[in-house]
Amino acid sequence: MHPAAPAQHPVRPRAPHRPGPRSAWWRALLALACMALVFAAAPVRADERAELTTFDVVRDEDGVYLNYAVDFELSRSVEDALAKAVPLFFVAEAQIFRDRWYWRDRRVADAVRVWRIVYQPLTSSYRVTFGGLSQTYATRAEAVAAISRGTRWKIADPGQIEEGSSHYIEFSYKLDTGLLPRPMQIGVASQPDWQLSVKRTLRLN
Repeated sequence: MHPAAPAQHPVRPRAPHRPGPRSAWWRALLALACMALVFAAAPVRADERAELTTFDVVRDEDGVYLNYAVDFELSRSVEDALAKAVPLFFVAEAQIFRDRWYWRDRRVADAVRVWRIVYQPLTSSYRVTFGGLSQTYATRAEAVAAISRGTRWKIADPGQIEEGSSHYIEFSYKLDTGLLPRPMQIGVASQPDWQLSVKRTLRLN
């Protein structure tokens, strides 16, 4: 009789390797690092420049008036968005402060202007809306010219300026990305191409 052969246990197939949470975390960290290197190596465009070519204040018995003109050029990204009928919003704001040595300066007046400009593909024209009124322009240059200047803009009433006190004006003009359609705000808020603004401070008295 032959001795009985030893029992052979079936060989179980090896389970595929599954990375644990720590391995997945490291791979995600490595991917982020690679993305950071790519963006760091990519050229960064400078902010689009805006120049305040006219800025003067007139004060008379009827109040305080502001004349201004802003010269700027839209970046390629902003032009592309406008050409795709994305509405753009431009905001001019003028604030008047009274000096106070014992506390932060007091704001005594605040005036804001908001323009909405949108391209209309069916008519190949640009519609500008301001204060509930709309006007159509044949070219983008005409539409931009209409929203980039103000003449005798009343920013304060006579009673808001205190006699014998020192006041100054803070003026700003910008492309307001916070008013863009919600889905676009996330993608363009920090992009240099969309950072278009100009500021000026002027002593009133």
